[in-house]
Amino acid sequence: MATLLPPPKRVKVYHGVPEPEPVPQAPSSNIVVQFVSEDDGQPLAPAVNLPANLSREALEGLLNKLSPQVPQEDPVPFSFHVQLPEDDVKIPGAPTRIVISKSIEDDILKHPLNSRSFTEEDVFVVHCSPQSVFRVRPPTRCSSTLSGHSSPILCASFSPTGNFLATGSGDTTARLWNLGTEMPSHTLSGHMGWVLCVEWEAMERKLATGGHDGHVRIWDPKTGKPVGDALKGHTKWITSLCWEPIHLNPSAPRLASSSKDNTVRVWSLLTRRVEYTLGGHTASVNVVKWGGVGTGVLYTASSDRTVRVWDAEAGRPLHTLKDHAHWVTTLALNTDFVLRTGPFDHTGKKPTSDEEAQKLALERYTAVLSTTPELLISGSDDHTLFLWSPFPNNQPTAASAAPSTKTKPLGRLVGHSLQVSHVSFSPDGRWAASASWDSSVRIWEGRTGKYVATLRGHVGAVYRVAWSADSRGVVSCGKDSTVKTWDLKTYKIRNDLPGHTDEVYCVDFVADKIVSGGRDRTVKMWALSLSSSSICAHF
Repeated sequence: MATLLPPPKRVKVYHGVPEPEPVPQAPSSNIVVQFVSEDDGQPLAPAVNLPANLSREALEGLLNKLSPQVPQEDPVPFSFHVQLPEDDVKIPGAPTRIVISKSIEDDILKHPLNSRSFTEEDVFVVHCSPQSVFRVRPPTRCSSTLSGHSSPILCASFSPTGNFLATGSGDTTARLWNLGTEMPSHTLSGHMGWVLCVEWEAMERKLATGGHDGHVRIWDPKTGKPVGDALKGHTKWITSLCWEPIHLNPSAPRLASSSKDNTVRVWSLLTRRVEYTLGGHTASVNVVKWGGVGTGVLYTASSDRTVRVWDAEAGRPLHTLKDHAHWVTTLALNTDFVLRTGPFDHTGKKPTSDEEAQKLALERYTAVLSTTPELLISGSDDHTLFLWSPFPNNQPTAASAAPSTKTKPLGRLVGHSLQVSHVSFSPDGRWAASASWDSSVRIWEGRTGKYVATLRGHVGAVYRVAWSADSRGVVSCGKDSTVKTWDLKTYKIRNDLPGHTDEVYCVDFVADKIVSGGRDRTVKMWALSLSSSSICAHF
């Protein structure tokens, strides 16, 4: 019997047309790449000749292998960008850098706009910025809508560990919410007016609230009960609160409060009395920040158009910064995140004693200041921001020195066309984001103040911005009733989070959760969609 041959292989047909022949991949040209540090511009590795289509992940692996400054046993994730030549940045508000998200070939050489500035013969100077070893996945859906407040929610703040949330409202109460269950925890009643600000102590042992009644109240977040009576002394409403850093005073940190009455008061919670009052401003003090330089420094911003710097130990003035032309309404320190979270980091480790907490907090603080001094950004109703470095050596002025008014800003950050409503440094201090009434968010280099990009998408004033713990994401809220997360590789909206029915006044970001509150009297919590994987390493 003859052997039967198998039938011929059936030809795949796509809509009646035979399968097209596979297109061979075009050969990629070689280019010369020089990796440099974004901090100081120094080369991280020798210049290398490599294919232009090498992926961003391959560039990261190559840099980890080549650079002697990177520990081999623990690869560091990097972000890469190439600076555009100054002559090519002709459109005001256009990005000044090209972020490498795919490869140099795709993002630069084959890009319809970027290819005009570079050729294959150029040496590509790639600026490298180390990233967090953990990654936060930005939320994509509303996981809870929590009612309870009977008036607009004016302020919201996560606790340092991210386990609790505090909100303040026009109904004269503050509320505590459990983030694990996403349910109400306690109602804090006692103020006789709107609760304008809430501030957590960095060890999460106490919560401070400031009200329109001019009183400051301290609460135990575990029980929801007040700790003693109200701290009275201000004659007008409280505008801002700030705790003393844990690395300076781990057992009984003091509290600073600023007020519309032109003063700042520093309270001792051991004696429950005012230690001293700072009375140099001639108009409302809008913000107070407690820096960690030396034995402690207070920064205050006022409607008298000045920013003042004070010695927190003695209450004496150190600097007066006078460059703004209108009210100064917002301040940010590049150490804000580590001062706010104290000894708690993404590993979830909890200190067992005040001494251990002080040690951990000091390690985190000095890590941020290893390559830069403590920097300050002030934002004003004159549409501008200034970047300051009052203590280049991270040491306050000698006690005998007179107050200085000659501190010059490192940079003037211009571009907003209306008042600046809020400014915030990224947790690693490398970037700053500013929100404005001109409906935009702008990103700046945190160490030089240079403009990076404008994030457009809001159709009303932007009230607040917040950063993710890994410094890779920004969230903003505003008058248009939306919360938006932004992709800092493309400078476009990553997720639009609608749901509020009126203006959103406050937003905060912790781990993989965002919380927002506003005029519709509801707290909304935003989390990853059920189909997405969760955060790689929790903060």
